[in-house]
Amino acid sequence: MSSFSIGVDLGGTNLRIAAYTRASGLLETILLPTRLAAGRHAVVEDICSGIGKLLQTWSPQFELTGIGIGTPGPLELPAGRLHSPPNLPGWDGFGLREEIETALSMPVIVESDANVAALAECVLGSGRTLGLDSLCMLTLGTGIGNGIILHGKIWHGVNGMAGEAGHVTIYPDGPSCGCGSNGCLEMFASATAVRRIALEAAESGNAPGIAALAKRNPEFTPRELSDLAEKGDEGAKQIFGDVGRALGIGIADLINTLNLPLYVVGGGLANAWDLFSPALFAEVRHRSYVYRLTEPGSHVLNGGANHGTRIVAAELGADSGLLGACILPYTAKTEKHGTALSS
Repeated sequence: MSSFSIGVDLGGTNLRIAAYTRASGLLETILLPTRLAAGRHAVVEDICSGIGKLLQTWSPQFELTGIGIGTPGPLELPAGRLHSPPNLPGWDGFGLREEIETALSMPVIVESDANVAALAECVLGSGRTLGLDSLCMLTLGTGIGNGIILHGKIWHGVNGMAGEAGHVTIYPDGPSCGCGSNGCLEMFASATAVRRIALEAAESGNAPGIAALAKRNPEFTPRELSDLAEKGDEGAKQIFGDVGRALGIGIADLINTLNLPLYVVGGGLANAWDLFSPALFAEVRHRSYVYRLTEPGSHVLNGGANHGTRIVAAELGADSGLLGACILPYTAKTEKHGTALSS
């Protein structure tokens, strides 16, 4: 009997639950609003209800491999306990894994959303395209998530909190960050940061195009700002250039530290890749001698293209978190039996 898994992508706004097979991909997806106002137990009820519906539909046809759940962090592992997650107010200290396992009477795997997105990108996205099983991924959304995959496995660190590159310091005298530090990458290269910086530019009187956009639509999105930049607005172009420089500084530090073969930029803001990537690459080349020695085309490389250092935009887009949650049970199964994970 062929196997299937169930994946849950828990976000601050939306909740997605899907059935998946390695042969066919996503079989069915349930999309619900995340009922944060109703409390965390209401959200758990929705998760378990969705899982139950998928089990009822697909268990007659497939054998269940397992259930994977991706959630915003910070997340303590292996306990699956949340610690003051900014996108899930009121969930501090909540034992998400224990609550769901108790309700379902079956085990589940809980991971950070950034880790599962990185896992999916490695197994099903750019990692597979390039034939690589190790990468570092940054997801540019409301904040900046980070996941590290080493030889096909998520790198957790000692307490499950590895991969917080969104909180490396870029400019020490920069604005205060929610993590308690100043000048973090998240304050310069997240979607939230782009909107904040754009509003500051509009208020300064030096960015008339952005000011006009804000007047037309006070709730403008980074996507609308990138459209303005693509039309040649200098103020908007400057903002994305600054995003690229901040990312370049952060990624250069990661390259110098990790020396991995692949660095992936994903999340909603990655749609503006063509706007910020030139500044990103210029900064990386300036700040990382490791990259200069190992970038594609370097005369130092003699082991083939896969032995260099690549920086690319993510391939999977908005489905990476859900797909990663779906393949988590397969990862656990193959690690248990000592075999390599493949798509």
